[in-house]
Amino acid sequence: MDDLPPPLILDILSRLGDSADLASCRVASKTFNSLSRDIRSINLHCSFDRYAKSRCPLTRSSITPFKTILKNLVSELRIVESVTIGVDKPLRTVSYDDVEDEDDDLYLTEVNFVGEWLPKVSDGLTSFSISDFWVQSCWRRSEVLSLISSFCHKLAELQIRNAWLSVDGLKPMPKLSKLTLEYIRLDDEDLNKVNESFPGLQVLNLIGVGGLKDPKIHLLQLKACRWTVSNAVYSVTIVAPNLVKLKLKCVRPRALVIETPSLADLHLSVEEASSFKVEEFVNLTNLHLESLDLRRLLCSLPFGKTIKNLKLGLTKSSELMGVAKFGFESLLSVFPNVSSLTFTPWAWSIFEMYICPEGDEIRSRMKGLKEITAYLEIHDFETTLSCIFSILDNCTNLFEMKLFIHRDVVFHVTNTLISRCMTRYPRVIWRWGMWKEGTEDAWILDGVL
Repeated sequence: MDDLPPPLILDILSRLGDSADLASCRVASKTFNSLSRDIRSINLHCSFDRYAKSRCPLTRSSITPFKTILKNLVSELRIVESVTIGVDKPLRTVSYDDVEDEDDDLYLTEVNFVGEWLPKVSDGLTSFSISDFWVQSCWRRSEVLSLISSFCHKLAELQIRNAWLSVDGLKPMPKLSKLTLEYIRLDDEDLNKVNESFPGLQVLNLIGVGGLKDPKIHLLQLKACRWTVSNAVYSVTIVAPNLVKLKLKCVRPRALVIETPSLADLHLSVEEASSFKVEEFVNLTNLHLESLDLRRLLCSLPFGKTIKNLKLGLTKSSELMGVAKFGFESLLSVFPNVSSLTFTPWAWSIFEMYICPEGDEIRSRMKGLKEITAYLEIHDFETTLSCIFSILDNCTNLFEMKLFIHRDVVFHVTNTLISRCMTRYPRVIWRWGMWKEGTEDAWILDGVL
């Protein structure tokens, strides 16, 4: 290995999945030891095994503290551009009630700890990610955001997970373009401070951010946003004139205000909302809707004519009879220009209960539909088959049908469905697949199991 060109060795060392392995490499070779100082990224995670050994009386003394490892790494590197630290996924699921852990050895957003090493690497740092240990961080409010904003003036990407954050002392960071806050505790006034302090944000991910009552995002440069509102709130507001892609998941907001005139791709998941206030989406072409009451949500949307690609989903606990009256005829009256239609699991079960009516007017309305994707459970074979035939009889320009059949459907039923569909409609390009909750979708080659 010592005979390899130094740039190649450096590239190999830079690809190590865990920066803790650098210590072994330094011992193995003088060349490795020298070149390792030029690595510009740190990727360090505490495994469940390390955590368990640090708690065991028999092994505790042999385990180097996780925070010490990081500080040693920082002291060895010349320039650091990226830092990623955290706990592995098994540790993220550990409950405070289970361990009653009052230590701070894995409290990674602790200001004193971060303040020991962050100033040394801040000049070159452009990416910073912390995944804290919730058991130790949930009851300690951290001012790490203030510390980061004081030193990291070139930072472009910031991710913080599993922490209770304070915005006290937070300074503007105009160069920050991507922010991810996941399973974070904030207050409404804290989110307002985030809006003010990160005016240049183009990508924002807020996932499971709790403690909010009337959250509002107001960012003029924002282009992509993923927002999962973890609890019931009074209202959710988004004001972002340049936003192009939005994925929003709520519970039961009383009001939903979306002022995003440039929006082209919207994924909206909401159990129910009392009122909607949206500007006209003249550029919206991709729409994914999920709701407990899909019918009411579809009827309440004040847009639809621009939609080309539509995806519908609902939870299995939905009231089927209340939604079943909303069939293809009504669907295409709301979205007259849709060309690609996808039914996620259980949404198809709603619409197959409503057979398309016949007639030239119906066929004319459905002529723009070119492609359908559906996930089938097949509770009643003849009902499923009749629905597919009815759609294809009316959608004369439909050229591609992608059908995923649940893996629990018996072999004979699946093959019979495939055979009858392909025989009756040879003009259609058929794509067959299999699906099941919690597994990857799988394609059936040539429609044969």
